[in-house]
Amino acid sequence: MAAPAPHILVIGYGNPGRGDDGLGPYVTGALVRWPELAAVRCEIDYQLAVEHAAMVAEADIVVFVDAATEGPAPFALLPATPESDRTFSSHSVSPGQLLGLACDLFHARPQAWLLAVRGQDFAPFTEVLSPVAQAHADAAIEFLRSWLTQRVTEPAADAVSAPREMPCKTAST
Repeated sequence: MAAPAPHILVIGYGNPGRGDDGLGPYVTGALVRWPELAAVRCEIDYQLAVEHAAMVAEADIVVFVDAATEGPAPFALLPATPESDRTFSSHSVSPGQLLGLACDLFHARPQAWLLAVRGQDFAPFTEVLSPVAQAHADAAIEFLRSWLTQRVTEPAADAVSAPREMPCKTAST
């Protein structure tokens, strides 16, 4: 018997009014074009907020998509782990802090990843990606489309069951 398809959540965040800071929303918005990803829940926001913790807790796999000012180009896919740091504000919540909240409040620990797409120009009042960022976004979209399609069509048994059975420990515990 095949494993059930995992509940996948992609959250793209950033400010499209600050040039390449809009890479997260741009990449996430492109995913809705493909019917093979219809079961993937895509959310776009200016920033991560504590309210996203409930949404994260309902997922088996979460991908946070954000612009990066440094790191490998065109993008890097990095594992995200829960953090117990509670110093966030309503304007600054990291993926790790959000995962920590999902863990503490809902006893959920989905597999989580950060797709950091390298940007170049973060100037305010520009709603267009730089040519370099556009090329990085195109590469990230193709990668994410393939990566997610594989998880939707060929789910591994541990992709669904393992995260919920793991202890809900944050980075500092």
